[in-house]
Amino acid sequence: MNVIFGESSERKRLEQQRRDDGRLPPGQSLTLKWPVLHYGNVPQVDLRAWDFRIVGLVEKSVRLSWEEFNRLPQTEIVTDIHCVTRWSRFDNRWRGVLFTEVMKLVAPKPEARFAMVVAEQGFSANVPLADLMRPNVIFALQHDGEPLPAEHGYPLRLVVPHLYFWKSVKWVRGFALTAEDEPGFWEQNGYHMRGDPWKEERFDSD
Repeated sequence: MNVIFGESSERKRLEQQRRDDGRLPPGQSLTLKWPVLHYGNVPQVDLRAWDFRIVGLVEKSVRLSWEEFNRLPQTEIVTDIHCVTRWSRFDNRWRGVLFTEVMKLVAPKPEARFAMVVAEQGFSANVPLADLMRPNVIFALQHDGEPLPAEHGYPLRLVVPHLYFWKSVKWVRGFALTAEDEPGFWEQNGYHMRGDPWKEERFDSD
């Protein structure tokens, strides 16, 4: 019981510290674990057949194999993440390819203002292009020095730290640039179109 009490006390201390620091959004609680939440089964990925595509409002579409994607310049960043189910996890270390680096591969058309991020099993999420172009948005290959676990998006997931974590699509396979903001999977099922945790934009009624 002393160990459990000690872990609980430390978590509460850290939670209050993050709240005081202004890093914990309203309605959120700190977790030291990394909960697994997703819709459907964990996909089995064949890297020999895997590809990453950029389509939509670009002058020329792009298709990258797994080897080609891994040859893109890689970066390591540290970010907090905030799940719509009300947990937050701090100081996550990611290694991968920045979204801004991927965008160097295409010439977007002037009317491109949004992206529909697509993943295995037909999953998708819509994100404004301005949000994706922030300097800490990354297509992550690793988390805390290890390859992404399958249940957390192996081999590749998008990480958009300043939005609720459902926008950080697991098992990502690319994106389409669009002129209009169209709802993705969870947005069609009642979630907010943007998902700012500081404004508690959880559901379409918020």
